[in-house]
Amino acid sequence: MGCNPEELKHVPLFALLDDDERAVLAGQVQMKKFAPRQRIYKMGDSSGQAYVMVTGRVRVTTVDEDNQEVVVDEPGHGDFFGFASMLEQTPHQTSAIAVEETECLEVTRDNISVLLQRKPHAGMDMLTVIGRQFHASQRLVRLRANRNANEVIEKEATFGERVSDSVARFGGSWFFIITFLILSSIYIAINVYLKRSAWDPYPYILLNLFLSLLAAIQAPVIMMSQNRQDTKDRLRSELDFDVNRRAETEIQGLARKMNLLGDQIADLEDLVRKEMS
Repeated sequence: MGCNPEELKHVPLFALLDDDERAVLAGQVQMKKFAPRQRIYKMGDSSGQAYVMVTGRVRVTTVDEDNQEVVVDEPGHGDFFGFASMLEQTPHQTSAIAVEETECLEVTRDNISVLLQRKPHAGMDMLTVIGRQFHASQRLVRLRANRNANEVIEKEATFGERVSDSVARFGGSWFFIITFLILSSIYIAINVYLKRSAWDPYPYILLNLFLSLLAAIQAPVIMMSQNRQDTKDRLRSELDFDVNRRAETEIQGLARKMNLLGDQIADLEDLVRKEMS
């Protein structure tokens, strides 16, 4: 059976369709119901069908290089899943399972073809929405690609901040300490050797003035560099938090799987008891 055309208004891909176009598509798609823990499709299936969330909850997963299941998406109301494989007519790259009692619209490539044959302008509306989603995905990829703390901060650093980092690195090195001691010793030795002709005799007031000026300038420059280091540390902490949160999600996923396995084992035990009795 078809669906209510009003349901298609909540689907981003069909949001720009007019009432007539939605009515045509609503007559083509099918409403499907899935029980809790029922698999909608699995990786490798070539059914050529995609789904739109109406009610309930669905978890879309894939398997990474370590053969670990990774949650790719938990689509909300009006969201598509399995759409790319349906259009390409290729096996699904993900698996989808209903977490609770769920209703979805089942859409096939033929449904889209019928819509385009009857309402050709609907294709441009759908391409517009897909283009927006593509640009949003590109922005997300760029954002994730720039999450290296050092690269982000170095790219945004001003000339003054780069100078402060260089001064801090030089001022905190053994090369600076040894050079400072050598030059100070030479300066004092020359003034001691010249005695009364010295331009800065003991207690070396001019030298103390230079050192005071150097310290007065060096201290705020080093503080600027430390502030930049604090910014780096804060960004690293945010990235660590993101990693920990994803790890926590994976652990919770494993716990859910263990609970599901426990429930399935209990169901099997009940079935065995009934068969034996």
